[in-house]
Amino acid sequence: MTYRFLLPMRLIYVLSGLLLALISFQAHAVPSFARQTGLACSACHTIAPQLNAFGRYFKLHGYVLGPEKLSGGSQKLSIDQFPPLSAMIIVSDSVTKEAQQDTQNGSVQFPQQLSVFYAGAIAEHMGAFAQITYTQPDDHFSMDNTDIRYARDASWGDLPVVWGLTLNNNPTVQDVWNSTPAWGFPFISSGVAPTPTAAPMITQLGQNVAGLGAYAWLNNNWYGEFSLYRSSQTGVSAPYDSSATEVISGVAPYWRLAWETPWATGEGQSDLEIGTFGMITHLYPGGGNSLSGPTDDYQDLGLDSQYQYITGQNSLAVHASYIHEHQDLNASAFYGLAANTSNHLNYWKLDASYYWNETYGPTVGYFNTTGSADPVLYAPAPTFGSANGSPDSNGWILQWTYLPALNVQLTAQYVIYNKFNGSTNNYDGSGRSASDNNTLYLALWVLW
Repeated sequence: MTYRFLLPMRLIYVLSGLLLALISFQAHAVPSFARQTGLACSACHTIAPQLNAFGRYFKLHGYVLGPEKLSGGSQKLSIDQFPPLSAMIIVSDSVTKEAQQDTQNGSVQFPQQLSVFYAGAIAEHMGAFAQITYTQPDDHFSMDNTDIRYARDASWGDLPVVWGLTLNNNPTVQDVWNSTPAWGFPFISSGVAPTPTAAPMITQLGQNVAGLGAYAWLNNNWYGEFSLYRSSQTGVSAPYDSSATEVISGVAPYWRLAWETPWATGEGQSDLEIGTFGMITHLYPGGGNSLSGPTDDYQDLGLDSQYQYITGQNSLAVHASYIHEHQDLNASAFYGLAANTSNHLNYWKLDASYYWNETYGPTVGYFNTTGSADPVLYAPAPTFGSANGSPDSNGWILQWTYLPALNVQLTAQYVIYNKFNGSTNNYDGSGRSASDNNTLYLALWVLW
């Protein structure tokens, strides 16, 4: 199929109409955090969802800026005059270089995603970011990223400390840097284009777990957190039986350590973060197999870094992350779901972006996954399989973003695959090349 570089006319009409309406009423298109605090979106973000230093401070304090932002008739009940509700819609079109087998190329999703948020204070020291999302393929709403916090200020000797508790459903969604999986680049992407099969377990647990943890932020420099997760799967009846898949045995510990330091640079402000994070997960494969006996054990260890440079309304951001995963697949090997009892993955991501006048700018990203070959775990199959049993994939993401308003983003994204599921040519055993999955993704992203 000839590769199409232009949006279908029907989507152009949709985007144009929505954009004109939003620009005309942009004074009213303010997300709930801004309504609660009285601050512009740019107070907490460079370009959403990337947080700046004040945004990290706000999140670590439980999404609350003190009792003066709340009203109520009792110390036992403090409620905003207006509930901190927001909504988001993403309208998109995705075109791959070559159509997937027996499918139509060029998929318009209106919406790709529609979300409703409760985002803001619950009480003086407690707040939440809770998202419920509708997706077109599923045709229903379900629980999405959610983080409920309680936070207090304290001191350790002469040093200030922020400590808190987090209840969330996605490891790293509680993180305040954009270099960990939940909030890492790309912030939006195609929901229909092929993507590589292999990824670390810590990146796959979102909305299928519930975790409770404690964290501390010392002297605005050192961050530490420890959380425990259990399975809490959406769309699956509880208590879980053998029909469920990837059910956690016991609890899965997650940890995070990070160091951050700011400094003045010329007319701007620089900020550097270096950190580590990790998770140990024991899973029953399920899918018809008993939720007892041997488990698949995943040990994820990550390193990450973020650099920001902000001057006036311009901003530079660089993010890097690496995750090494060791897999002991005793259960999968026993049930014939994997050839090896021991595998590993190495997962790299790097991206850099620059925005002028909080309005437009490019982002360049690189990704690379390598790991153990396993002809059963990564079996041949059209489009999504691997002919040689290898999980190796790498490529580039090129993106241009335009913001006519701080809560409206127009995105043009192009994903380039150099290698896909183990090879460059005939990677799936059905004649498909890695470059056939190159994807042009165009999206309108609106928050209000």
